[in-house]
Amino acid sequence: MYPNNDYIYDASIALEQLTRLNINVESRRNEYDGIIDINGHAFTVEAKNELRKENKGFLFARLEELKAKTNRPTLIIAKYITSEVALELRENEINYLDAAGNCFIKSKDLLLCIIGQKVQKKEKTNQAKAFQEVGIKIVFNLLNDSKNLQLSYREIAELADVSIGSVSNVMKELEQQTFILKTNTKRILKNKEKLLERWVVAYQDVLRPRLMKKKMRFVKLEVAQSWKDIYLDNEEEITLWGGEPAAAILTNHLVPERLSIYTTKSWQIIGQDMGLVPDVNGKVEILQVFWKHNDPSNKKITPPLLVYADLIGSGFSRNNETARIILEHELKHIK
Repeated sequence: MYPNNDYIYDASIALEQLTRLNINVESRRNEYDGIIDINGHAFTVEAKNELRKENKGFLFARLEELKAKTNRPTLIIAKYITSEVALELRENEINYLDAAGNCFIKSKDLLLCIIGQKVQKKEKTNQAKAFQEVGIKIVFNLLNDSKNLQLSYREIAELADVSIGSVSNVMKELEQQTFILKTNTKRILKNKEKLLERWVVAYQDVLRPRLMKKKMRFVKLEVAQSWKDIYLDNEEEITLWGGEPAAAILTNHLVPERLSIYTTKSWQIIGQDMGLVPDVNGKVEILQVFWKHNDPSNKKITPPLLVYADLIGSGFSRNNETARIILEHELKHIK
């Protein structure tokens, strides 16, 4: 079991008190987070500290992996689950249990559905410097290209456009949290998938909202439908497809419903160039470029790591499969 997963026991005790059923938890399993037995029904446990829109894509991918490894039904146990995600889990008959005892559990003749138990206010899990704005930029560069991990602090600082002191603090934190191992000759990235998930959640929570310039819509519908024909001028400034359109270009596996554009230009200029007008409900979002962009392929898309983060953190289930393809083919160094 992962460390600090005491909430698994809190959740099982809460459920036992609410239902008066006999519940036992076995946590000494290397391949799973645990096994829980509820009145004679055994479940494989998948533990999450908290479960919300930004990281549910990771969960669904993990559930697919577990299907191939165990014949037991899976029970997601989390300290905190947002009401939005809990509703989606119930609608899809996916078993879950939170620390307050709220649950949906269905297996053979067992059916439990508890809603409305007061959940303790969730703790902010990304308070470490590595998962605040400056740290997110640093970690992005470490995950984006494995060669960056061997750069000097000064070089990493220049790459991420942050101070050397910030790089030093973040690298120390990453070591303390066992994400980086230092040897005499090099640095090694450890627990990469866990780091990726924490980075995506932090990016969606902290940095991405600050990068948002404007939500917009096309004046002419036919322009939106032929978005691939739009010319992106990158001679003096940078304008790139991100999110769904970038994924469509990268994989040919997705028909975009929402268009993300990362740029160094103002949203007003982008609007003039592309025939867009501001709309708070618009499906075109304009965001600020925050990295030193290098695109030898000239595909005019954001780095695959950022495409993946935009997809898996979008909260839209239709993006999960394309995100998986990008992870498998474009981000092999993180797997």
